[in-house]
Amino acid sequence: MDRAESFAAIALAAVACDGVLGRDEAHALRCELEYRTPYRGRSDAQMAELFDGLLAVLRHSDGLSRLVDQALPQLTAQQQETALAVAAQLVHADRVIAAEEQAFLDMLCARVQLPEGRAQAIVAAIEALNRDSLAS
Repeated sequence: MDRAESFAAIALAAVACDGVLGRDEAHALRCELEYRTPYRGRSDAQMAELFDGLLAVLRHSDGLSRLVDQALPQLTAQQQETALAVAAQLVHADRVIAAEEQAFLDMLCARVQLPEGRAQAIVAAIEALNRDSLAS
């Protein structure tokens, strides 16, 4: 996996971690990536090819944790930080966090190579950003 595939793999794992990869989640995944380098210059067909390849790797890698273990070493610390933030955004965007999604974020926080407490702070910030705090 190269860096672009690795970064996208973390995002894909975030939307697939609850065992369901629906149309809305696939759209959210695409939206999170489409304005970022190097994805913004890719056609729909190229993005579909990227995701098809990553889904094949996921099917053959014995689960999400193995996919994450393959992807993270390809990313710098800064890229890991951003990949974690994007994953947290994808998980929290619908404001409903399934147990599998929380377990995925916990696993990802434990595996990224960031200073102590940094990963948890990123996830907490994304959670606060997505909280509907004015709801009664």
